[in-house]
Amino acid sequence: MAKNWAVVIGINEYEHLQRPLKYAKRDAELMRDFLCNEAGFEKVYHFSEDSSDKQLLPTRSNVMRLLHLMFERPFMSAGDNFWFFFSGHGVRQNGWDYLMPSDGFPEDIANSNISVNYIIQRLRRCGADNIILILDACRDEGKSVEGIGRQTAEQARQMGVISIASCSPNQISYEIEDLQQGSFTRALLEGLGTQGKCATVERLNQYLIHRVPELNRQCGKPKQTPLTIAEPIEKSHLILLPKYATLADMLTLKYDASQAEINKNLDLAEQLWIRVLVAFPGDMDAIKAIKRIAVSQTHPTAISYQPSSENGAKTEKSPQPAPHSFTAIEPDVPLKSERGVDYTKLRDLLATGKWQKADEETTNKMLEAAGRTEERWLSIEDIDRFPCEDLRTIDQLWVKYSNGRFGFSVQKRIYESLGGSREYDREIWEAFGDRVGWRVNNDRLYYKDLKFNTKAQIGHLPVGGGCGWGWGGWGVGALFSRVETCRV
Repeated sequence: MAKNWAVVIGINEYEHLQRPLKYAKRDAELMRDFLCNEAGFEKVYHFSEDSSDKQLLPTRSNVMRLLHLMFERPFMSAGDNFWFFFSGHGVRQNGWDYLMPSDGFPEDIANSNISVNYIIQRLRRCGADNIILILDACRDEGKSVEGIGRQTAEQARQMGVISIASCSPNQISYEIEDLQQGSFTRALLEGLGTQGKCATVERLNQYLIHRVPELNRQCGKPKQTPLTIAEPIEKSHLILLPKYATLADMLTLKYDASQAEINKNLDLAEQLWIRVLVAFPGDMDAIKAIKRIAVSQTHPTAISYQPSSENGAKTEKSPQPAPHSFTAIEPDVPLKSERGVDYTKLRDLLATGKWQKADEETTNKMLEAAGRTEERWLSIEDIDRFPCEDLRTIDQLWVKYSNGRFGFSVQKRIYESLGGSREYDREIWEAFGDRVGWRVNNDRLYYKDLKFNTKAQIGHLPVGGGCGWGWGGWGVGALFSRVETCRV
């Protein structure tokens, strides 16, 4: 039975800051109630300014004491979950992010506030393989203290912690009078609850990036787009709430676990198979895999893993990887097309690892499917009308033969994790280019300088320069919006 523990902090009133919040305390109370009553968490440490327990008042010494004492030694294990939720003020100094306790003050940020870097480091010591950091703390509103975000995202990325921030860098997290809540926490609880039923990190992220801007728009507030960091990509498939998990969620998680095992990443494979068991108790594939991994770790040459027919079943959501060396090309991704386009050549190029020629063929086939072969480029309208069946075929081929490194769906997850939406945003597009390796030192690479091999960054291919959606940047939001519409 998995352990589920959490720390929840909500602060309205600050001793040394004349900018009280209205609903941060209530947001934390609602999160505590959800975790205890609906998510089945056994322990929730709730820090509140009106707590009857003096040790749970949200002062710096109380929070630091908990972080120091509780996380001195591991007390959880693989399959367990630890969440950290904070609603209040955040501050930034010299490139470092801090959460402000009730007795913190801006005149001495480093010594009176709590470093997010320290929080992440301590959380990582608990032993759980699923750590989620949720921050509703960017509430500067143009005052004297710079808001948090960038450093937290980078630290979470490096440490393998899932982080969910209430807004993207340079945005503000708003409270809504009509809701008597922050719009982010309102959407978060909707997404985790019966309204959204978001069982996985990926589905929760998709819900948040649509719902939070919608709430703000309805209530007359400026744009606010949550930012989720979940790396490596397998973490986006982790199941947060097993009661809402679907068969597709299970198959995706099994795919990730099988892939890790094939690639001899046994520690990750074991963690993921345990995750399958937590969400689906008694699953025989997971039980057999964990036993197999235990033998492999003791006797590395004893077992050579081959996916079972069940694990090898192909689905549109989670195509299986091809082996690293090809003796034959098996057309197990259906080459479907609404426009009669033949994708055989693209499949063969990908199967034999000819990545640049496959990228060029992708451009040609996209133009053909859109009826724009003569024009050699796609308009936004062409992308919006691009046939879903063809989009799925192209994506599945790239995902399959790159072992999950490349493809539209992979790029879409990265783009959305940065706060990207259909609307073109130069800053987000440049950040996306940095992440997938299309830009180096703030300069866009020439096509000839891109990496056409599997050592390239995740999401590096396909480039789509000839179609204008990717490398050129202006159509990237439209393409990923189409990917979402087509459920690629």
